[in-house]
Amino acid sequence: MQNNKVSILIPFKNTAHFLPECLNSILNQGYINWEVIAINDHSEDKSFEVLSDYAQNDSRIKVFNNEGQGIIPALRTAYVKTSGIFITRMDSDDIMKPNRVEHMVNALIENGKGHVSVGQVKYFSERGISNGYERYEQWLNHLTSFGKNYTEIYKECVIPSPCWMAHREDFDVSGAFEPDRYPEDYDLTFRFYENGLKIIPCTETLHLWRDYDSRTSRTHEHYAQNYFLDIKLHYFLKLDYDKNRPLTIWGAGFKGKTIAKKLLEHQIDFVWLCDNPKKIGKKIYGKELVHFKALESLENPQSLITVANETAQQEIRHFFSELKQLPMHDYFFFC
Repeated sequence: MQNNKVSILIPFKNTAHFLPECLNSILNQGYINWEVIAINDHSEDKSFEVLSDYAQNDSRIKVFNNEGQGIIPALRTAYVKTSGIFITRMDSDDIMKPNRVEHMVNALIENGKGHVSVGQVKYFSERGISNGYERYEQWLNHLTSFGKNYTEIYKECVIPSPCWMAHREDFDVSGAFEPDRYPEDYDLTFRFYENGLKIIPCTETLHLWRDYDSRTSRTHEHYAQNYFLDIKLHYFLKLDYDKNRPLTIWGAGFKGKTIAKKLLEHQIDFVWLCDNPKKIGKKIYGKELVHFKALESLENPQSLITVANETAQQEIRHFFSELKQLPMHDYFFFC
């Protein structure tokens, strides 16, 4: 391993139109001790040719074909070919700010092993950014500015897949790209959390995140809502669930019903809370929905909140505060 060398992993598929901007942003990095390991995931356009041309002009860029099919096999194919002591990922349709790699390397050197370096992100699109993506960007960057990303990990992926860097040793301890679990970036974030890797706060925008209709995260089934719920529940039961405490679900919308059904499949009992008068007293999957104040009579419960409305979430937080219950210990927002 070369001293302080950074391995940048880029899976790509049919992004020939965007690759020059992406690769030029890497070539323009102030930090020059890097390698790009780019993996062609069965592209049908000129992506492989574009990358091959760049590889011929700069020996730091290497391009290979995916030994499997899909993003996870592509990342595995890339990782075994890396030689850096720092590992990061890049999406083939995005753009790095010129100081991204240097900033992340310096942060990891300063803080040492056991840390993940992240950066703030900014969406951009030829057709403008939707309000939902804008709110996600603001929420994510707020967490990143304080390094408090894990505090809301059950809501949404709190580390952007193309804007993190870790020591190889920490990355290996966290399982690298071994699990076959999508969305792979969310799963990796949970494994960083599981292994106690600390997030280094960052107040700088280091990555420009391109949004467009055919982006993989918008179109592939692996990034559908049910996959996110599967990951959330998998890691909650593994990392934060205390089987000796009563469990509640608050909310009976799509997410609440999905989680309830999965808990029943796991034969895990729960109390189903609701603040909708039209649903209280009714049964879903054989479980009766009860008024949320039933929480007051439970001894030391844990609660999964599936209510998405932000105003309602504030009211729910206030309710738990009055009960002297704490986030990420007593209650967990799942949306």
